[in-house]
Amino acid sequence: MKIATWNVNSVRQRQALVADWLERVQPDVLLLQEIKCEAHQFPAETFKALGYTAHVVGQKSYNGVAVLSRRPVELRETKLPGLSDPEPPARYIEVEADGLIIGNLYLTNGNSGGEAGFQNKLEFFDALARRAETLLRADADFLFAGDYNVCPTERDLAPGALSATDALVRPESRAAFRRLLWLGLTDAVRALHPDENCYTFWDYQAGAWNRDLGIRIDHALLSPRVAERLVSAAPDREERAKPQPSDHVPVLVELG
Repeated sequence: MKIATWNVNSVRQRQALVADWLERVQPDVLLLQEIKCEAHQFPAETFKALGYTAHVVGQKSYNGVAVLSRRPVELRETKLPGLSDPEPPARYIEVEADGLIIGNLYLTNGNSGGEAGFQNKLEFFDALARRAETLLRADADFLFAGDYNVCPTERDLAPGALSATDALVRPESRAAFRRLLWLGLTDAVRALHPDENCYTFWDYQAGAWNRDLGIRIDHALLSPRVAERLVSAAPDREERAKPQPSDHVPVLVELG
């Protein structure tokens, strides 16, 4: 089973790139973040023609997550349980396919909105950890993948790519990510590539792509039994070199 995550930074602008990637790679499930459109504007017909059905949690102009699948999936959640806001921004969707629960998430960046904005980031992390605990207690097999907006360690960013005070590297952000690992989840990419850069994002500014000033902020975390099925996991770096690309690249995880 092949599952991928990709922050596409506007699905309508990049639907041709997504369609091309789906045709070439043929994942069973593709998790999209930052689709930047409401559900009725999502180009579902483009992907349906390739054999993929869409489940979408959209929002006008900002955020938004979607699941494309060529396998039957059951929609479980359209927002992350446990958040204080009863109508939070469109940043989470959860489905189940072949007995595997898949959470698709787009965590807030945390650099805007002052300290309150950063606290929203930590609240999402806390709710995600509690969701993981709930699923672990239920003995469920699950995967949480998406744009976490955190570089877990110093090896997850190129020197000079971010300032030391950036929300993506603040100690609180890293501690929140480690909490998920301490619950027993496995960082799929790091499990197989412990020492490689494996960047997933290059800013559009300052020649970041040409200078390889990348960071790794798109992650797939696996519950224990799912981690035992892990065959491969890596970012598709070449997508960043395409014309008019997203600033993120897909991360593809294969399970046996």
